[in-house]
Amino acid sequence: MENKMTINGCKLTCDYSVSEAIVSILIWVLISIVTLGLGLFIMPYYILKGPINRSFLVDANNNKLGQLHVDVDLSSVIVHAVIWMLLSIVTFGLAMFVYYPAVVKRLLNGVEMREI
Repeated sequence: MENKMTINGCKLTCDYSVSEAIVSILIWVLISIVTLGLGLFIMPYYILKGPINRSFLVDANNNKLGQLHVDVDLSSVIVHAVIWMLLSIVTFGLAMFVYYPAVVKRLLNGVEMREI
């Protein structure tokens, strides 16, 4: 028996495909090479943005009721990434274990539901 989390018969589904993920990762590999690794500090925002923006609220009949959407403002991302980059240098990389969950938190706090 499957356990599915539903609220009022609605649940979240994600249409993000493996091919989209591969293309996204390849783009970020190229960006990290060109920026000598500095692009890796803003990569988590854009890697996680894809699946969030391809997630939908569906009812019991699989009718799409709304779509999740998160905007990523590059200027605020860069400020946040620079702070964490400095913390990572000071802590010899240990701050990176906290950086990724902090990125997830910032993105999830910025998610809004849009009607379809």
